[in-house]
Formats: sequence, structure tokens, C-alpha cells
Amino acid sequence: MERSILKNCVISGFADEIDSDVDKQIALLKELGISKLEFRSGNGINVADYTIEQAVKLQEKFKSNGIGVSAIGSPIGKIGILDDMDKCLKRLEHVAELAQIFETDYIRMFSFYIPEEKNHASYRDEVLRRTEQMVKLAASKKVILLHENEKGIYGDMAERCLDLMKNFYGGNYKCTFDFANFVQCGQDTMEAYEMLAPYIEYVHVKDALFETGEVVPGGMGDGKLREIFEKLDGRGYQGYLSLEPHLADFAGLKDLEPDAKERGRSDGEVAFNQAYQALINVLK
Repeated sequence: MERSILKNCVISGFADEIDSDVDKQIALLKELGISKLEFRSGNGINVADYTIEQAVKLQEKFKSNGIGVSAIGSPIGKIGILDDMDKCLKRLEHVAELAQIFETDYIRMFSFYIPEEKNHASYRDEVLRRTEQMVKLAASKKVILLHENEKGIYGDMAERCLDLMKNFYGGNYKCTFDFANFVQCGQDTMEAYEMLAPYIEYVHVKDALFETGEVVPGGMGDGKLREIFEKLDGRGYQGYLSLEPHLADFAGLKDLEPDAKERGRSDGEVAFNQAYQALINVLK
């Protein structure tokens, strides 16, 4: 289908939501004409736990199938604010080496879970201290950290994402914008976009409902995907649109593609295909 907006953007996605098996991930990506993936896990192994040797072998498989890695979907920073930072930095150093093997500059990361009973502001200084350490390491390794607005971390709401960007935005630290995560935090996505627009380097495509927090196909929730895509298009955004379906448990999935089982698709394949089709419809 011909797109009317974001024509120069490249569609990618978390292919481990198709299946844990890398061969099955590659097969559906090729079927859909998607030539990039945001690599988070494969064959049951989290990307951060891949050895150098495993990564080299896997990259050979990706390249032989015409698949590139848009970003490392790492879990870096997805730990408690009081957890071991030295271990986190050591893991980031390893992931940076993997990024070189997978031929991408981008590493998805987070800004630490804050204890539920505590005020975010009371941990701000520690978040900034730890983030500064990560950004310095990223600079030394010539990689770009992409902060995702994950639920429960310091940077879950747009105001705190903006705080991080004002402190660290630059060549090695930029913003990933995730619609559904903002919705699930009760954040108006247009308000978030207006605050973060100058810092957005990468986009995660998933949608959700304010009322229940349920993740739904793009354009079917409260994320205002079309409106924000139009604004991104107006700013000349030409980066990645990375599918993160989270739809395998979506109650209406089988109604959207009722004959999928008859055609032999697994729940993961159905969900990823539906997420892709929904994105294309939003971009039409």
C-alpha cells in the first residue's frame, strides 16, 4: 500500500514477538517485506546475554537473509534504582560490543525503576548520576543510547523524559517515543509529543486504551498515532518505526484475522502481521 505520510521512514520491529525461533522471525519479516528488526532476543536468549561468537554467527544469518538490525532492544537500565550499577555498566559495555557486530549505533535503554511507594523526585539525583555514567560509556564506545518511556521508571512521564533530555541529549543520548507506554501511564500522547519532539530519534509503534491499559493495534487506541505521525512527517522525521505489537493476548485479535489459524499462523505471527497491517493503514 502507498503511504501518504512518513514515506521515507523504515519499518522495523521486535521480531521475537513473532516467535522465539530466529528462523521463524526471519521468515515472517521476509514475507511482509520488512528488512529490519529491533533485536531483543532470539532462540530464547536475551540479546544482552549473547556471546560475541553467538552474535557473529547470528549476524551472518541476518545478512544472508537480507535482514539488518535497526537497534539493540537491550534491557539496560531496566533495573531498580538501588540495584548494582557496576553490573549494569559492565553489561552495557558488552551490549556496545554486540551493537558493533550487528552494525547498528542504537541501543534501547531505560532510566531505572523507582520504588512504588517513593516519590520520583527523591531519586532524581541518583538517576542523573547513573545516566551520566552510561552516556559517558556510550560516548567512549561510539554508540547512541535511546531512552524509552517505560512504565514505572524515572522517565515514564513526558516531564521526566524531558528532564533527562535537557540534561543528556546529544550525540550519544536521544529519545525513543512509545505511544502505548505513555497511554498506560495516563499521559496524553500529544502533550508528550509536543514536549519531546526535538529529541525524538526513534519510534515504537504500539497503541493502548486509557480506560483499561490494554494494548491494541495501532490506530485503534488513544495514542493518537495518525496525528503524531503527521506532525513527525511535518518535522521531516525519516527514522525507524519499530513495531512492538504486544498483541498476543489482545481479545479482538482473532476477530481481526479470523482465518489465521487455518493458514497455519501461530498467535505471535498473527499478532505481528496484524500490527504491521494496522501501521500501514495508519500511514495511508
